[in-house]
Amino acid sequence: MTLIDQKPMISRYRLKARGFLNSITNRREFEGALIQIDGGFGCIHPWPELGDPPLEKCLIDLAGPRRWPIVRRAIRCTEYDRAARVFDHSLFEEMEVPKSHATLATGDIAELVRAVEAGFTTVKLKAGRDLSAEMKFLDAMTLEFPAVRWRLDFNESLTPDAAAEFLLGLKDGTRIAIDFAEDPCPYSESGWNELHQKTRVNLAVDHEAAPLSKAAQFMVIKPAVDEPFLLGEAALSHQQRVILTSYMDHPIGQTFAAWEAARLELQFPGLVGLCGLQTHHLFEPNEFSEALGPWSPDFTPPAGTGLGFDDFLDAQPWTRLY
Repeated sequence: MTLIDQKPMISRYRLKARGFLNSITNRREFEGALIQIDGGFGCIHPWPELGDPPLEKCLIDLAGPRRWPIVRRAIRCTEYDRAARVFDHSLFEEMEVPKSHATLATGDIAELVRAVEAGFTTVKLKAGRDLSAEMKFLDAMTLEFPAVRWRLDFNESLTPDAAAEFLLGLKDGTRIAIDFAEDPCPYSESGWNELHQKTRVNLAVDHEAAPLSKAAQFMVIKPAVDEPFLLGEAALSHQQRVILTSYMDHPIGQTFAAWEAARLELQFPGLVGLCGLQTHHLFEPNEFSEALGPWSPDFTPPAGTGLGFDDFLDAQPWTRLY
């Protein structure tokens, strides 16, 4: 690729989900933009449901003040990507990406069977949409697949009382099989300490992931919006395990998250646990997702320089931003 000085360029995209992705949205189509700055690539894939500005506001911010974390992190991605492309090498050279859990958007038995057959040992279930059905599903599947560990992601959709009621309503064997409950309710130190003591279920903080969120046992870091090293240092001080996940975004963003996970583990050996970097299966396939290979616990870095995807990126319809 030819590297030249340039203002940001963008290529819009739309991802179509195979089903509902979580309890906070009924959207099935998600718009974002690949960005290119001076020959380095990244993506902006906002989730307004999680507090991001809409895409158009992100693009205005990209062209101007660059205040929003999702915009600043996308720019940082382009910087790392460009540096590797300048020297014609992959960012993944001599890097080991942590393994991943399987992400299920709903309690789909067929998808769970597919995940187990693909070699996943831990499953993350997007929960909170239908608590009664999810409770029955978890109890039944724990009996059917006793070796599977579970991670439940509620996206802060419950109250503390509802979270406690749900977790305590599970059968004992099911509750023991839970690795953690992620964002069961909005974070508060006293509330989360009480919930953990009452249920004895580990809690993971994501939406409020911050250096002061010490009541959680796990910290979830999304490189699309978070600075991994700062949060990694905070997690170390609180004796938390760290999980890096994609932003359920474009494969470019997914690949950036995988590289950041490998880099953080290299910097802080033993800090990073089983991650959530395999989410391309949640969307209808495209040429980028096909380059990531089959759904499995192991991340397959795409071929090419930087973050990869060289030919596909060259073929995108790039337009100059404003």
